[in-house]
Amino acid sequence: MRYQRSSALFKASSDVIPGGVNSPVRAFKSVGGTPVFAKNAKGAYVYDEDDNRFIDYISSWGPMILGHAYPPVIEAVIARAKSGTSFGMPTALETEIAELAISMVPHIDKIRFVNSGTEACMSAVRLARGYTKKEKIIKFAGCYHGHSDAFLIEAGSGAVTFGSPNSPGVTQGTAKDTLLARYNDLQHVEDIISVNKDEIAAIIIEPVAGNMGCIPPVKGFLEGLRVLCDQYSILLIFDEVMTGFRLAKGGAQEILGIKADLVCFGKVIGGGLPVGAFAGPSEIMSYLAPEGPVYQAGTLSGNPLAMAAGLAMLKAINEDDHLFKSLNRKAVLLHQGISEILSKYNIYHTINRFESMLSVHFTEDPVIDFASAAKGNNVTFKRFFHGLLDRGIYLPPSAFESWFLNDALSLEDVGFTLDQVDQVAKTF
Repeated sequence: MRYQRSSALFKASSDVIPGGVNSPVRAFKSVGGTPVFAKNAKGAYVYDEDDNRFIDYISSWGPMILGHAYPPVIEAVIARAKSGTSFGMPTALETEIAELAISMVPHIDKIRFVNSGTEACMSAVRLARGYTKKEKIIKFAGCYHGHSDAFLIEAGSGAVTFGSPNSPGVTQGTAKDTLLARYNDLQHVEDIISVNKDEIAAIIIEPVAGNMGCIPPVKGFLEGLRVLCDQYSILLIFDEVMTGFRLAKGGAQEILGIKADLVCFGKVIGGGLPVGAFAGPSEIMSYLAPEGPVYQAGTLSGNPLAMAAGLAMLKAINEDDHLFKSLNRKAVLLHQGISEILSKYNIYHTINRFESMLSVHFTEDPVIDFASAAKGNNVTFKRFFHGLLDRGIYLPPSAFESWFLNDALSLEDVGFTLDQVDQVAKTF
C-alpha cells in the first residue's frame, strides 16, 4: 500500500489542526504510523487519497449499518438540501422521524434531537438530575459517554471513591459528583450506592460496551442495575449511541429485555450525519424546556439535512426484516474464522462479540471490563492492525474500540478478510 498522499495531508493538517485530526479517535496514536485520509466510500469499501481500497470494519464508527453512500440516504439529503439547509424553525421532518423512532424503540414516549452523542448524554444526565433533584451519577470505567466534563473521570485508589478528573480542564468540583464503578461488577455498584444513599440521580451505562472493545454485559448485571435503580429511586440511562438501531430495531432495550428510564442515541439515527437524541417516558421528558424547568437547547438541533438522512436510514432498517440476521451471520463467520486462525498459530486471544459488534483482544483471559481489556498485548495488536491495513483491511486503530460491521459486506469480503488474517498471523 502507498500512503504518500495521506502522509503529506497529515503533515499539512498538523500545522493547522491540533494533532492533525478533529477527533482523536481518527489518529493512529495508539498503533503508530500516519492516519489514512479518506477520499470517498461506497458500500463496504473506503478509498483513501492514495487510491488504496479498504474493506471497512468501522463503518464511520457505527452509523453506516447499510454501507457507505446508501442510495436512499444520499437521495434524501440531496432533495432536502435543494429546499434549504437550515431554518432555525420547526419542520415536519422532525415530527416524522420522532414518531418513527418512538414506534421502533420500547419504553419511550418522547424524544429530543440534538447534534451529537456527547450532547445527548450530557443533556440526559442534566434531565435526570433535574427530575430526581439529586446531583451524583454513577458511570463505569471504560464506558465513554462523550467529552462532557462529568464523563472524563477515572477511579481513585479506593474501592468506593469519588472520581478524579483524567483530563486537564475538568475541575475537582465537577469530578466529585461522578462516582466510578467497575463494569459487570454489580456488588461494586451496590457498595457505591450504600455510601451515597439518596444522593445518586442516575446510573449511565453502555448496555453493551464499545469503548474498551466490545464487552457484553454478564448475565444478571443489567437486570441487577434495574432492581437497584428501582429500589433507590435512581434513573437508569442507557447510552445507546453505538447500540441504538444496530443491535435490533429497538436497540439494546429490545434485544436484552431491560427497561431504561432514559436512552441516548447517535450514529445510526443520523444516517451518517451529525445527530444525537435522548428519549424517555412523558413523565420524565416533560421536565425539559420549554415544557418543564430543565433547560436544554441547540440552535441547529433537528437540522433538516440530518433529519432527512436519519429518517431515510430508520425507514430502511424498520422495513428490512432480514437485516439483523444478515449482519449477525457475517459477524459469526468473522468471529469463528479469526479465532480458528489465531488458535492455529498458537496466538493468545479472546474475541468478544455481540451481534454485529466485535473486538479481538490479545490475551487468553476473559475480557469483561476495562481492567481485563487493558491486559491485552498492544504490541501484538499493532502488528495485527498494520498487517491487515497493508492488505486492504481497515480496522479501528485502537485495541479499545469495537469493530462495526455493515450489511454491504459480502461473504466474499469476509472470506478475503480471513485469508488476510491468516497471512498476517503466520508472521507472528
